[in-house]
Amino acid sequence: MPEVKKAPASGGAGPAPGGSPARGGGWTRFVTARPRLTLLVALVLTALAVLAGGGVADRMGSGGWEDPAAESTYATEALEREFPGSQPNLLLLVDAGKAGVDDPAAAAEARRLTERLAAEPGVEGVGSYWTTGSPALRSEDGTRAVVAARISGEETAAGKVLDRIAPEYRGTHGPVEVTLGGGLAVRHEMQTIIQEDLLRAELIALPLTLVLLVMVFGSAVAALLPLGVGIVAILGTNAVLRGITELTDVSVFAQNLTTALGLGLAIDYALFVVRRYREELAAGADPTTAVRTTLRTAGRTVLFSALTVAVSLAAMLVFPQYFLRSFAYAGIAVVLLAAAAALTLLPAALVLLGHRVDALDLRRLFRRRRAAAGKAPESAGWSRAAGLVMRRAPVFAVLTTAGLVLLGLPFLGVRFGTADDRQLPTTATSRIVQEELRADFPGEPGGGLTVLAEGPATAAEHAAYRERIAGLDGIVRVDGPVVSGTGTHAYYSVVTEGTAVGEQAQRAVGVLRAQEAPFTASVTGQAAVLVDSKDAIGERLPWAAGIIVLVTLLLVFLLTGSVLIPLQAVVLNALSLTAMFGAVVWVFQDGHLSGLLGFTATGDIETTLPVLMFCVAFGLSMDYGVFLLSRIKEEYDTTGDHEGAIRFGLARTGGLITAAAVILAVVMVAIGTSRVTNTKMLGLGVALAVVMDAMVVRSLLVPAVMKLTGRLTWWAPGPLRRFHDRFGISESGPVPGPEPGSASGSAGGDREAIPEPVGARG
Repeated sequence: MPEVKKAPASGGAGPAPGGSPARGGGWTRFVTARPRLTLLVALVLTALAVLAGGGVADRMGSGGWEDPAAESTYATEALEREFPGSQPNLLLLVDAGKAGVDDPAAAAEARRLTERLAAEPGVEGVGSYWTTGSPALRSEDGTRAVVAARISGEETAAGKVLDRIAPEYRGTHGPVEVTLGGGLAVRHEMQTIIQEDLLRAELIALPLTLVLLVMVFGSAVAALLPLGVGIVAILGTNAVLRGITELTDVSVFAQNLTTALGLGLAIDYALFVVRRYREELAAGADPTTAVRTTLRTAGRTVLFSALTVAVSLAAMLVFPQYFLRSFAYAGIAVVLLAAAAALTLLPAALVLLGHRVDALDLRRLFRRRRAAAGKAPESAGWSRAAGLVMRRAPVFAVLTTAGLVLLGLPFLGVRFGTADDRQLPTTATSRIVQEELRADFPGEPGGGLTVLAEGPATAAEHAAYRERIAGLDGIVRVDGPVVSGTGTHAYYSVVTEGTAVGEQAQRAVGVLRAQEAPFTASVTGQAAVLVDSKDAIGERLPWAAGIIVLVTLLLVFLLTGSVLIPLQAVVLNALSLTAMFGAVVWVFQDGHLSGLLGFTATGDIETTLPVLMFCVAFGLSMDYGVFLLSRIKEEYDTTGDHEGAIRFGLARTGGLITAAAVILAVVMVAIGTSRVTNTKMLGLGVALAVVMDAMVVRSLLVPAVMKLTGRLTWWAPGPLRRFHDRFGISESGPVPGPEPGSASGSAGGDREAIPEPVGARG
């Protein structure tokens, strides 16, 4: 039999009968005793964060999918150093119209543009069809040709050069029309669009979030509190990211996560804190005592929850790609800042507001009508729903699990690729250029593979190597070698069958790397970068998963003192993500709903996206799981009634979790309105995962599974039980007493009608 810890009826929350109010810790006393000073300090720090975080987006990059230690990265850097023209990142598509690119007037203007571009500071390796005569730089119909160049330097500096020169080259120049493409132009346009879309998402999400918060809280005053916490977290995170950009590369995509988690988690934590505060007020505590009790109970859970989410996001630090690491930087910062604001600003505001937290109660009329009609509080509905699920626990457990697995089956057919210009909307100029290059130019300029040769070799050895790789399966053409002036470096341009990053090109990478050569050979190109990225993720994925699982097991054990509940939490959280992964493949890879959602299906999923979505969605699932388990554990410690504790926990948090999930889903859907496919996939995918977790897993699967495991749920061997008694973390608050005139069962009985504090939604 599991050991049942009996908490005193008062639980240390609120004024004990005949005694003084329970005291809080030093920080709790400071916040409640000096609320105005706390808010003033926070206001000053927020103002400093606004100044420090200004212009952070301009310092971010739009790449980061490559492994810095990979062979392809090494070869690319060596080629940039030794042969700048071999790795063009800027392409000028020159359209001569019906006259053709060989028309004397068009050719003269194109040569002038080529010479002018070569003289630009920061631009090197300039070449064109008119200076090299390469057929790969001329369209098959002869109406267009390419000027290729490389803008040197890291992403931010290269982007500034592009901003400076683009207006001078884009547009009409005598008999030719010039448009800009190439990898740098694609990434730069993607960065610009993401910033515009993020601003639009914020303008969509904030008003909708405020409306939903008013519906949840009832009070317009209370509804503004979570928004304040979220804004502080977002502004603070921007300042943190601005500092990190001084030390390392940060992806511009991370700003989307900052906005989504900043608002979403701030709302989660504020809902939980304000709900507990209202419970304490309803139980008769004065505002200061209610805040202190809330911080000692719900505050601990918020801190614990923030830690679990931060750990899930921190797992992305094991990957070498700065795209993934950037989300760890942003995620950890915004989670911890949201928790800090919820545990400092929010309590200080609640002390000052007191009972006025329910001011401007917009739901009073509806609540009176509900009471007049004799309807039970919403929390009683959740209690009855939990009872129904537990009475049919095997049916709910089997059907829910089967349904989630079925929704996840499309993920078995996932194919991994890399992000390219098709991430952009069809109207994006750089995408239009790249599509014309793919469709009308032989060999897709800027694509293909490049073999870097390092070390001395004779002309005969170079020729023999060229002939050998030209005869390999899947190789269409080999150009080169181009040898450096010192004779120690050379490179070969290799055109493969299929697209630049297709399966045939990826197979060719392995074949080329397996060839013996009279020199040190390294392979790079888009397909090689993709192959190396997949290898890096595959190598480190077990470490990331292991970190998440082990830390989750430990943290949930510290919360519950159970051996079985942590295992359930990991399995059920992972199961809640199946619908998201299935939808990602069915929609974004296979192209279903592409017309409705406005994106181009590429037939694959960018390699890093599933890792990112797993870490984010798993962390949010743990966030909701901690809220539910903490209330179930609190009630079980008080009463020892297993089923009653499940009903109580779901009654107290069911509506809370659902409301938080809906609001977070609204924020993620707003992010999902982005015109960039990866951002759209992230926003809509995580929104689906959050809704499925709150409305299916927490509402149906968790109570069903806990019913099936019975009192064994709380078992732990003696040594672990003693460890938890010493180091465990739990809410030690009371079971709130019934409001006057409300029906309530006994502490350990069936709570068919659980009192709902004024204005709360449960």
